[in-house]
Amino acid sequence: MKKHYLILLLGIVSTKGFSQTPAAETIPIVPTPIPIEKEWDVSLYGFIRTDFFYDTRKSAQVREGELNLYPLDSPVSGDDFNDVPSSNYLSVISRLGTKVKGPNVWGAKMSGTLEGDFFGNVEGSSIGLFRLRHAYVNMDWSKTSLTVGQTWYPTFIPEVFPAVANFNTGIMFNPFGWATQIKLKQNFTKELSFALTVYKEREFAATTATIGTQNSGTINSVMPTLHGQFQYKNKNWIAGLGAEFKSIQPLTDFTLAPSGTKVLTTEKVNSSSVVGYVKYSNDIFSVKAYGISGSNMQNLVMLGGFAGYTAVNEVEKYEASKTNAFWLDIASNGKKVAPAIFLGMTTNDGTGRSLNPGETVKYYMRGVSGTRVVDQVMRVAGRVDFKQNKFRVTPEVEYTAATWGDLNANGNGSADLNSRDVSNVRVMVSCAYSF
Repeated sequence: MKKHYLILLLGIVSTKGFSQTPAAETIPIVPTPIPIEKEWDVSLYGFIRTDFFYDTRKSAQVREGELNLYPLDSPVSGDDFNDVPSSNYLSVISRLGTKVKGPNVWGAKMSGTLEGDFFGNVEGSSIGLFRLRHAYVNMDWSKTSLTVGQTWYPTFIPEVFPAVANFNTGIMFNPFGWATQIKLKQNFTKELSFALTVYKEREFAATTATIGTQNSGTINSVMPTLHGQFQYKNKNWIAGLGAEFKSIQPLTDFTLAPSGTKVLTTEKVNSSSVVGYVKYSNDIFSVKAYGISGSNMQNLVMLGGFAGYTAVNEVEKYEASKTNAFWLDIASNGKKVAPAIFLGMTTNDGTGRSLNPGETVKYYMRGVSGTRVVDQVMRVAGRVDFKQNKFRVTPEVEYTAATWGDLNANGNGSADLNSRDVSNVRVMVSCAYSF
């Protein structure tokens, strides 16, 4: 009996001992939350900018002088009415844009840009009104991308353009403007790509022929402009080479002279151009160089365009005028203070076609004034960027010289006799606050 009690007592003590041993604590596993990617992402950007500028001579200009091209001609004798100074304050190039990213489409990352400024579309009443600059959608499949909409002409390289203070952005030496387009870009390697662009002229279209309307030349032509461009890009270097073919049709009908008979016409202005550029940049400085040679590049806000040749009772026939341009920009990459210098040169080389017996000629060209024409334009501009956070103040002194001459008697649109050099000095200060 005592033995049974002893066993029972040992059992109770043993049970009690085990009951005091704490059980291993179980730590719940909480999964790390996976960040949910935004279905839509919309951001605003732009800047508020005011420019003050003073010119020593009247120039061919746009929007109350904000965009100056080349100094106007001087007379052989008598008063030079273009030799007068002027100045102005303007804020019309202040800019507002939005960038959008959305859900993938057909496996492509989607993004879009909508941007405008207050530069207006034409001289006069539209100055200060909002105008469209960019409106495009981009589809990116990693190695292949497709851009559809209005954006830069393919000869304007966003990574390689003059960073001058003047709003002209190197205009007359560097192409400028936007076109509605379809661009297909293929990346062969991380550094090398090729882009094929088909587009229709939109901004700064060529001078219209006779009774044409704005952009009628490119609208009348079923064939869009074709541009192909190779680009190499790495950490420090960007280089590219491109070629373009364009065919516009200024008119669809023409009234013969002197008979007055109205007839159909399919006469085209065929032209081509080649472009090359290079940029080197490091933490200290950057060097950019650009050159373009071609014909009928008036839509790029450059010299030239085309000429129309008419014989008795025949439709007007066209020949594109040739233009060459190049520029060099050397700038400091200082974060607070950045001096820089810009050099540019462009020439008008005419159509290369002479008048046939009995023909007359009309010039649809930039740089022609009456019986006079610009032969060449050169520019030197020095600037210093003073930067603090998102605020920038840039003083700049710009010297632009143009050589004018009589239109060649053979009708090729080039300068001939009585050449005269004129120049303008623009002193300006630009202030911009970006966001």
